[in-house]
Amino acid sequence: MSGIAALAPFRTRSFRLQWPADLFTAWALEMETLILGWYVLVETGSVVLLTVFGSLQFVGTLISPVLGMLGDRLGLRNVLAVMRFCYAIFASIILFLALTQQLNPMLVLVVAAMSGMLRPSDIGLRSALVGATVPAGHLVAAMGISRTTQDSARIGGALAGAGFMATFGMGPAYIAITGIYLVGACLTLLVDGRPGSRPLAIAGAPPVLRPSPWRDLKEGLGYVWRTPRLLAAMSLAALVNLTAFPLTGGLMPYIARDVFHLDQKGLGLLVASFASGAFIGSVTLSMLGARVRPARTMMATCIVWYLCLIGFVLSTSLPVAMGLLLLAGIAQSLSMVTLAIILLKTSDERFRGRIMGVRMLAIYTLPLGLLIAGVMIPSIGYHATAIIFVVTGLLLTLEIAVTWRADLIAKDAVGNA
Repeated sequence: MSGIAALAPFRTRSFRLQWPADLFTAWALEMETLILGWYVLVETGSVVLLTVFGSLQFVGTLISPVLGMLGDRLGLRNVLAVMRFCYAIFASIILFLALTQQLNPMLVLVVAAMSGMLRPSDIGLRSALVGATVPAGHLVAAMGISRTTQDSARIGGALAGAGFMATFGMGPAYIAITGIYLVGACLTLLVDGRPGSRPLAIAGAPPVLRPSPWRDLKEGLGYVWRTPRLLAAMSLAALVNLTAFPLTGGLMPYIARDVFHLDQKGLGLLVASFASGAFIGSVTLSMLGARVRPARTMMATCIVWYLCLIGFVLSTSLPVAMGLLLLAGIAQSLSMVTLAIILLKTSDERFRGRIMGVRMLAIYTLPLGLLIAGVMIPSIGYHATAIIFVVTGLLLTLEIAVTWRADLIAKDAVGNA
């Protein structure tokens, strides 16, 4: 019965179309990130430029609330489709430069900056679209299943991207990536979009004046600030992006090459280990459904996530490191999916796009963490830098749990409904 319940969101036509659209887009994003990150590291040999590349992919976090607000006003599906066609355009630029032998690390950074204006908002808008189209009773399962698109992409995309690049080169790899982006964008257009809370026009009635976009954005930020459970979740999101995600994201090419002395395929295996755990966590959550207490699960699994990262940083054995990455991935998925559930299920539906836009704004700490690590590693070494990151993150996570215990830990808290 639990397996049947986990598939319940697919009864909704919009979700049946959105899931493959998100899947294709996520695969292309992961392949592109892995290929270009390795390219920058190999061509320059600089961990600083690698972290700059990783940071540029999130430069658009500052405008994520604006894109979320546009989603509320123009339709989440419409904004998401435009963004995904833009990904295809950016990938075609890399493809042209590769085929004409004009590609270099600086041009890669420029294109990464352009793409990075949009990419941080993709996850938030797709989550908001799921929340707008899937019945509330199926939302937990839908969020778990939706997350599998990202997790499977990190597994398959990492392995396929590394293998494709190593075997065929940059040009053929980018032909595939551009095509996958286009398929994802076209499928997104078929989703049943809802144009936000746009008022219906009535014949003979005066036009209804909507608040300005900036007032919409201000209201979304104010709503988060006034709601303790949302503020706690946003604080946790900012923290893990600052101290945890850099180790399993932007720094992974450096860890693979300089710490474990692996090649590009070895990098793919490390990334796939973490992503496999995340996939397991997403599937587990979709099976558990409404039995999960989101806020408690979010905090407990976040603590486990940090403990696994401490073991990963201290490990000198590749199999042990991959096993700890697998466990960290499970904990990460359970923590971040339940965080998204809290934001979507316990907030006013009028603010969903803006709430998820603010959620993406919390990702801005990820490029900050990458840049800080890029400066610290050459000075004090990788291991010392990583330990500082994860121990700081663990202590502050405990502080969040204590500060907002009435909204996160209490059994009768709204976040645990």
